[in-house]
Amino acid sequence: MATCPYCETAAAEHDTCRAWETESLVVLADHRPIRDGHVQIITRAHHEAFDGLPAPLAAEMVALGQRVARVQKAPYGVKRVGFVFTGNEVAHVHAHVLPLHASDDITSARYGTGAATYASIPDKAAVATRLHRALAVQSDG
Repeated sequence: MATCPYCETAAAEHDTCRAWETESLVVLADHRPIRDGHVQIITRAHHEAFDGLPAPLAAEMVALGQRVARVQKAPYGVKRVGFVFTGNEVAHVHAHVLPLHASDDITSARYGTGAATYASIPDKAAVATRLHRALAVQSDG
């Protein structure tokens, strides 16, 4: 197998885009965000496709995604946060978690028209830091 960029990212010790990490998962600010606050949850271990992901790890990703979603709502001024398992651009399972501002933020309708644009977020480290602080406060409470 060729080198996997997500395996390399998960193994890196210092990454300014890293918002949170557990023994098996890493939360990163997305490099092409759809909306401000858009993050990805990646597995540390390489799993190419969602359907091959061990059920306990999938459950852990969903639980972390729910935790991230709860802390994204207030700072990004949204009532809903989307969660999508993917792995098509990079053959490494990952989940996108993003504040939803429009009904088509993560739907095929938006992307099927070619009208989709990515948010312009100049400082991914700031997104990661903001989320890290919120998750740290939540784990203390």
